[in-house]
Amino acid sequence: MEQVNQSTAQQFILLGLSTDPHLQIILFLILLIIYLMNILGNLLLIMIVRINPALHSPMYFFLTNLSVIDICFSSSVIPVLLGNTLAKDKSISFLGCATQMYVSLTLGATECVILAVMSYDRFAAICRPLRYYNIMNKAMCIYLAVGSWSIGFIDSLVQVNLTFQLSFCQGVNINHYFCEAPALIRMACGDTFLNELSIYISGAIIAMGCFSLILISYVYIISSILKISSSQGRQKSFSTCASHLTVVSIYYGTIMFMYLRPHSKKYFPSETDTVLPILYTAVTPMLNPFIYSVRNKDVKSTLINLLKKKQCYQN
Repeated sequence: MEQVNQSTAQQFILLGLSTDPHLQIILFLILLIIYLMNILGNLLLIMIVRINPALHSPMYFFLTNLSVIDICFSSSVIPVLLGNTLAKDKSISFLGCATQMYVSLTLGATECVILAVMSYDRFAAICRPLRYYNIMNKAMCIYLAVGSWSIGFIDSLVQVNLTFQLSFCQGVNINHYFCEAPALIRMACGDTFLNELSIYISGAIIAMGCFSLILISYVYIISSILKISSSQGRQKSFSTCASHLTVVSIYYGTIMFMYLRPHSKKYFPSETDTVLPILYTAVTPMLNPFIYSVRNKDVKSTLINLLKKKQCYQN
Protein backbone atom coordinates (compact mmCIF):
# COMPACT_ATOMS: atom_id res chain seq x y z
CA MET A 1 0.00 0.00 0.00
CA GLU A 2 1.31 3.42 -0.94
CA GLN A 3 2.75 5.45 1.91
CA VAL A 4 2.48 9.22 1.98
CA ASN A 5 4.80 11.22 4.23
CA GLN A 6 5.85 14.81 4.57
CA SER A 7 8.37 14.55 1.74
CA THR A 8 5.80 13.37 -0.86
CA ALA A 9 2.38 14.62 0.28
CA GLN A 10 1.46 17.89 -1.38
CA GLN A 11 -2.08 18.07 -0.08
CA PHE A 12 -4.82 16.34 1.87
CA ILE A 13 -8.53 16.02 1.10
CA LEU A 14 -10.95 17.02 3.89
CA LEU A 15 -14.05 14.84 3.44
CA GLY A 16 -16.17 17.20 5.56
CA LEU A 17 -19.43 16.63 7.42
CA SER A 18 -21.68 15.32 4.65
CA THR A 19 -21.79 14.45 0.95
CA ASP A 20 -25.54 15.10 0.65
CA PRO A 21 -25.96 18.36 -1.38
CA HIS A 22 -29.18 19.38 0.40
CA LEU A 23 -27.73 18.71 3.85
CA GLN A 24 -24.58 20.60 2.87
CA ILE A 25 -26.59 23.76 2.21
CA ILE A 26 -28.38 23.44 5.57
CA LEU A 27 -25.09 22.85 7.40
CA PHE A 28 -23.50 25.81 5.61
CA LEU A 29 -26.28 28.18 6.73
CA ILE A 30 -26.31 26.91 10.34
CA LEU A 31 -22.52 27.09 10.68
CA LEU A 32 -22.40 30.53 9.05
CA ILE A 33 -24.94 31.87 11.56
CA ILE A 34 -23.06 30.30 14.48
CA TYR A 35 -19.75 31.70 13.24
CA LEU A 36 -21.12 35.23 12.74
CA MET A 37 -22.73 35.17 16.21
CA ASN A 38 -19.39 34.04 17.66
CA ILE A 39 -17.43 36.84 15.97
CA LEU A 40 -19.98 39.57 16.74
CA GLY A 41 -20.58 38.44 20.33
CA ASN A 42 -16.91 38.20 21.23
CA LEU A 43 -15.94 41.43 19.45
CA LEU A 44 -18.78 43.23 21.23
CA LEU A 45 -17.62 41.93 24.60
CA ILE A 46 -14.03 43.03 23.91
CA MET A 47 -15.25 46.50 22.90
CA ILE A 48 -17.49 46.85 25.97
CA VAL A 49 -14.66 45.87 28.31
CA ARG A 50 -12.32 48.40 26.71
CA ILE A 51 -14.68 51.37 26.91
CA ASN A 52 -16.06 50.78 30.42
CA PRO A 53 -13.53 51.41 33.24
CA ALA A 54 -15.78 49.49 35.65
CA LEU A 55 -14.93 46.34 33.70
CA HIS A 56 -11.15 46.77 33.98
CA SER A 57 -10.90 43.92 36.47
CA PRO A 58 -9.11 40.55 36.51
CA MET A 59 -12.31 38.70 35.58
CA TYR A 60 -12.80 40.73 32.40
CA PHE A 61 -9.10 40.66 31.60
CA PHE A 62 -9.37 36.86 31.36
CA LEU A 63 -12.73 37.11 29.57
CA THR A 64 -11.06 39.29 26.94
CA ASN A 65 -8.37 36.63 26.52
CA LEU A 66 -11.12 34.02 26.18
CA SER A 67 -12.89 36.10 23.53
CA VAL A 68 -9.69 36.48 21.50
CA ILE A 69 -9.12 32.71 21.76
CA ASP A 70 -12.70 31.93 20.69
CA ILE A 71 -12.54 34.25 17.68
CA CYS A 72 -9.21 32.83 16.52
CA PHE A 73 -10.12 29.21 17.33
CA SER A 74 -13.31 29.28 15.25
CA SER A 75 -11.61 31.30 12.51
CA SER A 76 -8.90 28.65 12.16
CA VAL A 77 -11.52 25.97 11.44
CA ILE A 78 -14.98 27.23 10.43
CA PRO A 79 -14.10 29.36 7.33
CA VAL A 80 -12.28 26.35 5.84
CA LEU A 81 -15.27 24.15 6.67
CA LEU A 82 -17.69 26.64 5.11
CA GLY A 83 -15.61 26.83 1.95
CA ASN A 84 -15.24 23.07 1.66
CA THR A 85 -18.93 22.41 2.37
CA LEU A 86 -20.01 23.91 -0.98
CA ALA A 87 -16.77 23.59 -2.97
CA LYS A 88 -15.91 20.68 -5.25
CA ASP A 89 -12.22 20.98 -4.42
CA LYS A 90 -11.89 20.05 -0.74
CA SER A 91 -8.11 19.89 -0.70
CA ILE A 92 -5.83 21.53 1.82
CA SER A 93 -2.07 21.83 1.37
CA PHE A 94 0.32 19.91 3.59
CA LEU A 95 1.57 23.19 5.11
CA GLY A 96 -1.99 24.46 5.47
CA CYS A 97 -3.00 21.29 7.28
CA ALA A 98 -0.02 21.49 9.65
CA THR A 99 -0.69 25.19 10.28
CA GLN A 100 -4.39 24.61 10.96
CA MET A 101 -3.58 21.82 13.41
CA TYR A 102 -0.96 23.94 15.20
CA VAL A 103 -3.25 26.97 15.54
CA SER A 104 -6.34 24.98 16.62
CA LEU A 105 -4.38 22.87 19.13
CA THR A 106 -2.69 25.96 20.57
CA LEU A 107 -5.96 27.80 21.04
CA GLY A 108 -7.83 24.74 22.30
CA ALA A 109 -5.21 24.00 24.97
CA THR A 110 -4.96 27.69 25.93
CA GLU A 111 -8.74 27.88 26.36
CA CYS A 112 -8.62 24.84 28.67
CA VAL A 113 -6.12 26.60 30.92
CA ILE A 114 -7.80 30.03 30.73
CA LEU A 115 -11.14 28.53 31.83
CA ALA A 116 -9.39 27.01 34.85
CA VAL A 117 -7.73 30.35 35.62
CA MET A 118 -11.12 32.07 35.40
CA SER A 119 -12.61 29.61 37.88
CA TYR A 120 -9.72 30.33 40.26
CA ASP A 121 -10.39 34.05 39.82
CA ARG A 122 -14.05 33.50 40.80
CA PHE A 123 -12.94 31.38 43.75
CA ALA A 124 -10.68 34.20 44.96
CA ALA A 125 -13.44 36.81 44.45
CA ILE A 126 -16.17 34.88 46.25
CA CYS A 127 -14.26 32.88 48.88
CA ARG A 128 -11.45 35.38 49.61
CA PRO A 129 -13.12 38.77 48.94
CA LEU A 130 -10.95 40.80 51.32
CA ARG A 131 -7.72 39.50 49.77
CA TYR A 132 -8.99 39.33 46.20
CA TYR A 133 -7.07 42.25 44.73
CA ASN A 134 -3.91 41.19 46.54
CA ILE A 135 -4.20 37.67 45.16
CA MET A 136 -5.25 38.68 41.62
CA ASN A 137 -2.98 41.68 41.22
CA LYS A 138 -1.91 42.94 37.80
CA ALA A 139 1.35 41.00 37.75
CA MET A 140 -0.38 37.75 38.72
CA CYS A 141 -2.99 38.22 35.97
CA ILE A 142 -0.28 38.75 33.36
CA TYR A 143 1.70 35.71 34.58
CA LEU A 144 -1.41 33.52 34.47
CA ALA A 145 -2.35 34.70 30.97
CA VAL A 146 1.18 34.29 29.60
CA GLY A 147 1.45 30.88 31.26
CA SER A 148 -1.83 29.78 29.68
CA TRP A 149 -0.74 30.81 26.19
CA SER A 150 2.72 29.27 26.68
CA ILE A 151 1.22 25.89 27.62
CA GLY A 152 -0.89 26.00 24.46
CA PHE A 153 2.06 26.88 22.21
CA ILE A 154 4.35 24.20 23.67
CA ASP A 155 1.75 21.43 23.68
CA SER A 156 0.74 22.18 20.09
CA LEU A 157 4.35 22.23 18.91
CA VAL A 158 4.95 18.77 20.36
CA GLN A 159 1.75 17.26 18.94
CA VAL A 160 2.16 18.69 15.43
CA ASN A 161 5.82 17.70 15.25
CA LEU A 162 5.03 14.09 16.25
CA THR A 163 1.99 13.83 13.95
CA PHE A 164 3.70 15.04 10.79
CA GLN A 165 6.65 12.71 11.26
CA LEU A 166 4.26 9.82 10.53
CA SER A 167 3.83 8.06 7.20
CA PHE A 168 0.24 7.87 6.01
CA CYS A 169 -0.82 4.57 4.47
CA GLN A 170 -4.50 5.41 4.07
CA GLY A 171 -3.95 7.86 1.21
CA VAL A 172 -4.65 11.57 1.58
CA ASN A 173 -8.40 11.56 2.45
CA ILE A 174 -8.97 12.87 5.99
CA ASN A 175 -12.32 11.67 7.33
CA HIS A 176 -12.91 14.95 9.13
CA TYR A 177 -13.71 18.59 8.42
CA PHE A 178 -10.39 19.95 9.68
CA CYS A 179 -6.87 18.73 10.37
CA GLU A 180 -7.09 17.24 13.85
CA ALA A 181 -4.49 14.92 15.37
CA PRO A 182 -6.77 11.88 16.04
CA ALA A 183 -8.01 11.84 12.42
CA LEU A 184 -4.45 11.94 11.05
CA ILE A 185 -3.18 9.30 13.46
CA ARG A 186 -5.87 6.92 12.19
CA MET A 187 -4.45 7.39 8.68
CA ALA A 188 -0.93 6.49 9.75
CA CYS A 189 0.89 3.26 9.16
CA GLY A 190 3.62 1.99 11.44
CA ASP A 191 3.84 2.48 15.18
CA THR A 192 1.72 5.36 16.55
CA PHE A 193 2.29 4.49 20.22
CA LEU A 194 4.35 7.64 20.90
CA ASN A 195 1.71 9.86 19.28
CA GLU A 196 -1.12 8.32 21.27
CA LEU A 197 0.90 8.44 24.48
CA SER A 198 1.67 12.14 24.00
CA ILE A 199 -2.02 12.88 23.40
CA TYR A 200 -3.06 10.94 26.51
CA ILE A 201 -0.44 12.71 28.64
CA SER A 202 -1.31 16.21 27.42
CA GLY A 203 -5.04 15.41 27.63
CA ALA A 204 -4.71 14.13 31.18
CA ILE A 205 -2.61 17.10 32.31
CA ILE A 206 -4.35 19.91 30.42
CA ALA A 207 -7.97 18.79 29.95
CA MET A 208 -8.56 16.57 32.97
CA GLY A 209 -6.26 18.59 35.22
CA CYS A 210 -7.90 21.92 34.40
CA PHE A 211 -11.42 20.45 34.58
CA SER A 212 -10.62 19.02 38.03
CA LEU A 213 -9.38 22.44 39.19
CA ILE A 214 -12.62 24.01 37.94
CA LEU A 215 -14.76 21.49 39.79
CA ILE A 216 -12.76 21.98 43.02
CA SER A 217 -13.10 25.78 42.69
CA TYR A 218 -16.84 25.50 42.20
CA VAL A 219 -17.23 23.22 45.22
CA TYR A 220 -15.76 26.02 47.35
CA ILE A 221 -17.77 28.67 45.48
CA ILE A 222 -21.08 26.80 45.97
CA SER A 223 -20.32 26.21 49.65
CA SER A 224 -19.83 29.97 50.02
CA ILE A 225 -23.05 30.69 48.12
CA LEU A 226 -24.98 28.46 50.51
CA LYS A 227 -24.00 30.83 53.30
CA ILE A 228 -25.75 33.76 51.57
CA SER A 229 -28.78 34.71 53.67
CA SER A 230 -30.88 36.05 50.78
CA SER A 231 -32.71 33.30 48.87
CA GLN A 232 -32.87 35.54 45.80
CA GLY A 233 -29.10 36.05 45.94
CA ARG A 234 -28.51 32.31 46.27
CA GLN A 235 -30.82 31.56 43.37
CA LYS A 236 -29.10 34.08 41.11
CA SER A 237 -25.63 32.81 42.05
CA PHE A 238 -26.64 29.17 41.53
CA SER A 239 -28.15 30.03 38.16
CA THR A 240 -24.91 31.73 37.07
CA CYS A 241 -22.76 28.84 38.32
CA ALA A 242 -25.00 26.32 36.57
CA SER A 243 -24.70 28.11 33.22
CA HIS A 244 -20.91 28.38 33.59
CA LEU A 245 -20.54 24.71 34.52
CA THR A 246 -22.81 23.62 31.66
CA VAL A 247 -20.67 25.33 29.02
CA VAL A 248 -17.44 24.19 30.68
CA SER A 249 -18.69 20.60 30.90
CA ILE A 250 -19.65 20.58 27.21
CA TYR A 251 -16.24 21.95 26.21
CA TYR A 252 -14.11 19.67 28.38
CA GLY A 253 -16.40 16.66 27.93
CA THR A 254 -16.18 16.69 24.14
CA ILE A 255 -12.41 17.32 24.16
CA MET A 256 -11.76 14.47 26.61
CA PHE A 257 -14.02 12.16 24.60
CA MET A 258 -12.15 12.98 21.39
CA TYR A 259 -8.61 12.84 22.74
CA LEU A 260 -8.57 10.43 25.70
CA ARG A 261 -9.41 7.24 23.82
CA PRO A 262 -7.65 5.03 21.23
CA HIS A 263 -6.79 6.73 17.91
CA SER A 264 -4.91 4.05 15.98
CA LYS A 265 -6.16 2.89 12.57
CA LYS A 266 -7.75 -0.30 13.94
CA TYR A 267 -10.40 1.89 15.63
CA PHE A 268 -12.73 3.03 12.87
CA PRO A 269 -14.19 6.52 13.25
CA SER A 270 -17.94 7.00 13.52
CA GLU A 271 -20.09 9.98 12.51
CA THR A 272 -19.82 11.12 16.13
CA ASP A 273 -16.07 11.61 15.72
CA THR A 274 -16.73 14.04 12.87
CA VAL A 275 -19.75 15.90 14.25
CA LEU A 276 -18.85 16.14 17.96
CA PRO A 277 -15.91 18.58 17.50
CA ILE A 278 -18.46 21.14 16.25
CA LEU A 279 -19.30 21.65 19.93
CA TYR A 280 -15.84 22.92 20.88
CA THR A 281 -14.87 24.56 17.58
CA ALA A 282 -18.12 26.45 16.94
CA VAL A 283 -20.88 26.15 19.55
CA THR A 284 -18.95 26.77 22.80
CA PRO A 285 -17.04 29.80 21.38
CA MET A 286 -20.40 31.27 20.36
CA LEU A 287 -21.94 30.69 23.82
CA ASN A 288 -19.04 31.93 25.96
CA PRO A 289 -19.54 35.73 25.62
CA PHE A 290 -23.27 35.40 26.38
CA ILE A 291 -22.95 32.93 29.26
CA TYR A 292 -20.12 34.77 31.02
CA SER A 293 -21.34 38.35 30.60
CA VAL A 294 -25.04 38.62 29.71
CA ARG A 295 -26.10 38.70 33.39
CA ASN A 296 -23.59 41.36 34.36
CA LYS A 297 -25.24 44.73 35.06
CA ASP A 298 -22.17 46.72 33.96
CA VAL A 299 -22.03 44.91 30.62
CA LYS A 300 -25.75 45.40 30.01
CA SER A 301 -25.67 49.08 31.00
CA THR A 302 -22.67 49.73 28.74
CA LEU A 303 -24.41 48.02 25.83
CA ILE A 304 -27.62 50.01 26.45
CA ASN A 305 -25.63 53.27 26.53
CA LEU A 306 -23.93 52.36 23.26
CA LEU A 307 -27.30 51.70 21.63
CA LYS A 308 -28.68 55.01 22.98
CA LYS A 309 -25.68 56.92 21.64
CA LYS A 310 -26.12 55.27 18.25
CA GLN A 311 -29.82 56.19 18.24
CA CYS A 312 -29.05 59.80 19.19
CA TYR A 313 -26.38 59.99 16.48
CA GLN A 314 -28.83 58.70 13.86
CA ASN A 315 -31.48 61.19 15.00
